[in-house]
Amino acid sequence: MAFIDVNGQQYEVDEDGFLLNPDTWTEDVAKYFCKEEGIDELTEDHWKVIKYLRDYFFQFGIAPMVRKLCKDTGYSLKGLYELFPTGPAKGACKLAGLPKPTGCV
Repeated sequence: MAFIDVNGQQYEVDEDGFLLNPDTWTEDVAKYFCKEEGIDELTEDHWKVIKYLRDYFFQFGIAPMVRKLCKDTGYSLKGLYELFPTGPAKGACKLAGLPKPTGCV
């Protein structure tokens, strides 16, 4: 088991650094992850995508397909990659505290 330490709080992560329990996520965890995902600062646009991902996950139990994410948030795929350089599946889901999406390399 691996852990990250965010402001003195321990969070369990998998071998790829994704949170194992999405319920333990906080905004500070997102800020912690953004550095390793190549994001200098989380903007309102980042938070819009993160909030959408978390709401969708807790409603349906999985992360949305990228096409649905684009349609529902209004961001193009290119726009999502500009916000999350490692991609909407890997980067955005990680920052949102969700499990690593299936099929995500």
